[in-house]
Order: sequence, then structure tokens, then C-alpha cells
Amino acid sequence: MKVALTYLLLGFLWLLHWLPLPALRWLGKGLGRLLYAFGDERRNVALTNLRLCFPDKTEAEREALARQHFIVFAQSAVDRTLGWWASKERLQRLIRIRGLEILTESYGQPTILLSAHFVGLDAGATRITMDVEGCNIYSRQKNKVFERVMQNGRKRFKEGVQLSRQDGMRKIIKAIKAGYPLYYFSDMDYGPEESIFVPFFGVQAATITGVSRLARLTGARVVVAITRLVEDGYEVEVMPPWQNFPGESVEADTEFVNRFIESQVLRMPEQYFWVHKRFKTRPPGEQRFYQ
Repeated sequence: MKVALTYLLLGFLWLLHWLPLPALRWLGKGLGRLLYAFGDERRNVALTNLRLCFPDKTEAEREALARQHFIVFAQSAVDRTLGWWASKERLQRLIRIRGLEILTESYGQPTILLSAHFVGLDAGATRITMDVEGCNIYSRQKNKVFERVMQNGRKRFKEGVQLSRQDGMRKIIKAIKAGYPLYYFSDMDYGPEESIFVPFFGVQAATITGVSRLARLTGARVVVAITRLVEDGYEVEVMPPWQNFPGESVEADTEFVNRFIESQVLRMPEQYFWVHKRFKTRPPGEQRFYQ
């Protein structure tokens, strides 16, 4: 029964990708409003995060920002049907990229393609993989049918290297050294085991140290790719490699990464993943933020 319902849902999603972008965005807007109205847990998570990160904003300002976040979050989720099934030509029109030559001209050089959890991250990955064969780390899904669809969507233009989080660091290092740019994120709370506490918007946040450690182990340059959802699609910006990175210590590097992500959040605060429990893990003795 579950499998049948999954295929029924996938059939509906497949039909959506034929719609023009304004229609998809209209659907996403309605879905986002519903999620905000009825998704009590995630709404409270988002409002808690915004209260911690933007204490100078009024409650009304934070609520307005949270409402807008739910809308763009839902719009990006609906847009994902395009990444899975739309033609390459249509996607190239909808997802514009600036700075791609930074990756293509030095392809084969060990590279960490650092991004952050903005709503456009999947659109950015889709666009980049049209021209660059990279390495992607994914989380295994409970629904194997959906996992297969998602995986096929990620590698529909170039196969690349697909690794799960359970595959371990050795395979990741091997892929980077082989010249596959690693599309990497460090801004989620994965618990205390592999993290250190560094500030994120002034709040101590459990942060994985992978950017610094992988750069040290592989000699990889760090190139940033940030994707913004805009009215007529998406804009991907690939930035020049960081200079003097890694620096004096893993701790200093990790704090630098968080400060950089903060700077990008301030450019488009409504598009950051506020629904994630970024401050779930607390230093010993600190009270938990989420109920």
C-alpha cells in the first residue's frame, strides 16, 4: 500500500514539472502558508532560531521573516520537480550561474565546493553538475523509492561520485584527491561526537570541522557556491577560492566558516534553513532551546 501511494505521489509530482514557473511558485506559496499555519513544531523551531540569531528584531519582524521562509522553502521543494525531470535547456534558462569558470578551468584540482543550507541548494547542485562531475554526500532515506528518484535526479547530467554519510571519511578523501569537487555543507547540527562549539550569530553552535580537516588532509582549495531563489528562477554564484585557508588551527578555521555563512545569511535571511534545529546540541550544563 505504501509503495502504491509513493508512486501515486511521484506521478503527481512528475505532472507538476510541466507547469510554468509562475504556476509552480503560486502552488509553493500556498503550500508554504499551509505549512506555517499547521506545522507547529517546525514553526516554533524557526521562530526560536530567529529569536536567537536576531534578538534586535521585534517579534513581529521575526514572525514575518518566518512566514516568508516557509513560503520560499515550499517553493523550492515544488521546484525540485524541475531538477528531477525538466529538460536541460529549460533548467539552464531558469538557473543562471556566475563564476563557473572557477571550477571548469581548474577541474581535477582537489576542491571543496562549500555551500550552506539555503533553499536553493538543490537547484544550485543541479546546475553545477551540468558542467562539472563532482562528489555529493547524501543521507539515506527511509523511503527507498524516493531515495532512488532523488539519486537519479542528482546524477541525471553527470554520474559523479555519490556517497552516503555512512560511507566514512576515507572514501570522501579519495574522491577529493581524484579531482571530484566535493559539494559540502557544514552548517547542520550532527551532534557532539564530531563537532566543536563555535559561535553562529553569537550563539554557541555544535559545528563539524570537516571543511578545515578535509582541506588539510587533501590540500584542497575551498570554493564557495551560494544559490539564491529569485522571482524568475535561481542565481548561482561561484566565488574565488579562499586565500590563507586552512589557517592557524581547526578551531579558527571552523569559526571563520561560520562567520562567512553568517554574512551570506544576512544577504537573504528568509532563505536560510531556519526550520533546522541548528542549536539542538548544547554545551554541558546549558539549557535546551527547543521543546
